[in-house]
Amino acid sequence: MKIHIIFLALAFILFGCSTGGVTGSSPPKVFLEIDNQNYETTLGTYCWNNGCVDTIGPVELLEGKEPIVVMPGETIRIGMNYNPKPSVVSLQQFKDIQQTDIEIKNNQITAPLEKGVYYYSYGVWWLDQKTNVSHGDAFYAFAIEIK
Repeated sequence: MKIHIIFLALAFILFGCSTGGVTGSSPPKVFLEIDNQNYETTLGTYCWNNGCVDTIGPVELLEGKEPIVVMPGETIRIGMNYNPKPSVVSLQQFKDIQQTDIEIKNNQITAPLEKGVYYYSYGVWWLDQKTNVSHGDAFYAFAIEIK
């Protein structure tokens, strides 16, 4: 959680913030596609056209919600019906007290093989590559359970 907040603060310092380049009153929805079925994610901290909202971390944000049951090694696609697509994406996995960066390839990840509940924070940024100004950013949370 502390790393999540430090990373967000660092992004604001390095890239600044601008309201140009993104549309709508809030960030777009992000969904997961698992075995041809779609699942919603939970919007967390973001900066968008109408300002910034700061929330708690992914584990706390999802408290009381049932994780999505996934088979070990199953493909999980992360989708967003919005253009332009974010210029930078990142994914962190939280299990027990460990935090791990997860590589995303072609908007997909592979579910862990070990049983348990895994929490994720998916961060996206719309950056102007010429001026290093952020036009918007958002973090989304989801949890999966490997049985």
